[in-house]
Order: sequence, then structure tokens, then C-alpha cells
Amino acid sequence: MNETIIKTTEIAGNISATDVSIFGLINNADMVVKLVILLLCLSSLWSWSIIFNKLSMFFTLKNKTVKFEKLFWSGQLLENLYIRLKNRSDHPLANIFIAVMLEWNRPIKGIVVAHSIKERITKIMDLICDREMEKIEQGLNILAIIGSSAPFLGLFGTVWGIMHSFQSIAASKNTTLAVVAPGIAEALLATAIGLFAAIPALLFYNVLSNKTNLFYNKMLDFSSELSLILSREFDQEAK
Repeated sequence: MNETIIKTTEIAGNISATDVSIFGLINNADMVVKLVILLLCLSSLWSWSIIFNKLSMFFTLKNKTVKFEKLFWSGQLLENLYIRLKNRSDHPLANIFIAVMLEWNRPIKGIVVAHSIKERITKIMDLICDREMEKIEQGLNILAIIGSSAPFLGLFGTVWGIMHSFQSIAASKNTTLAVVAPGIAEALLATAIGLFAAIPALLFYNVLSNKTNLFYNKMLDFSSELSLILSREFDQEAK
């Protein structure tokens, strides 16, 4: 009976001596688990930097879009608006407008060339839209990669931590909680950090992708409206 009490006291002492705080678990973790946790933490920081950057970008885009649309539909002549904006192309819609007006103002020679200007303008619109989308989508693929790979990286740390626990049990020939608990805790910590990195990345990837698609549709709508306006101008000049 006394021996049992002594062993129980020793086990309790060993457990209390083990630092089970987050930093303690990281400090006592196996080198492989430490590397996994480091990669996950860096991935999380990277994803959050992209998230804040994109949220700021879309906030700025929204404000500039409202200002540009207000200016575009203010009733000014397209030529006057082009002169006003051609040196301030800081918005995707403005870039589309400037590129189209630049092509529109080129000298037209011959009937064939005159009729082909509509096709050239359409191609220019598509080209500028694609270029602007590349800028807007930059970094979203990183969020997708982190969101899909971080849980598996955390799972790898979990499996490795459990293996390390079993090795500790085999080496000490002791199945007490003081031997098993640290390795299991390390494994669970790797899983938790993996989910912490993956969930925000995946969540904001979907949110930002939706915002990107909405803005792409806005660019397409503006291109269609501008094409219609220029088509009317072209028909009037052809009469």
C-alpha cells in the first residue's frame, strides 16, 4: 500500500514537473515537430499578411470604383474625360477606358480598317481585363495552398509526435502518463496549429475569391457599356 502511494506521488511529481504550456511543449518537442510548427506559424503569418493586404485593396477599389463611375456618368464628353484620366490610371476601370480611347483616337484609313476598330476595341478590353485580374488575384493561390496543405502538415506533426511517444515508452519501459502525455500533447499542438493556419486561409480565400469574381463582372459590365457607347459614336460618325 505504501509502495503504491509512493509510486503515485512520483508520477504526480513527474507530471507537475513537465511544462505543459504551449511554449513548454514547443521547447520540449522533437526537432521534426518543432520544424513542422515553425512552418505552420510562418504559413499562418504569410496568409494573414495576404488577407489584410487584399482586404485593404478591395476597400480601396470599392471607393475608387464609386468615384470613377460617378465621374464617368457625369455627362462629360469621352474625349474630355480621357484627357483628364490618361495620366492617372490608378484603377482597373480607368485603365480599360484609357486603353480603349487610345485605340479609338488612332487615325482610321479605309473602310476595312474603320469597321475593324470595333473588333480591336473588344480585344483590348479583354486583354486589359485579364491583366487587371492577374493583379487582383495575385496571392489568392497562396491562400489556397496554405488552406489545403496546412492540415496535412499538422497531421504529419501529429503522427510524428505519437511515434515519438511510443519510442519514449519503449525506451523507458514505462506507460505512465508522465511519459505518454508530453508526446501526445506535442502531437495535438501540431494539429491545432495546422487548423489555426488552414481555417482562416480557406475562409478568406472563399471570401476574397467571391469579391474578385464580383469585381470581374463589374469590369465586364463596364466594358459592355463602354463598347455600346463607342458603337453609337461610331455609327453616328459613319453617317
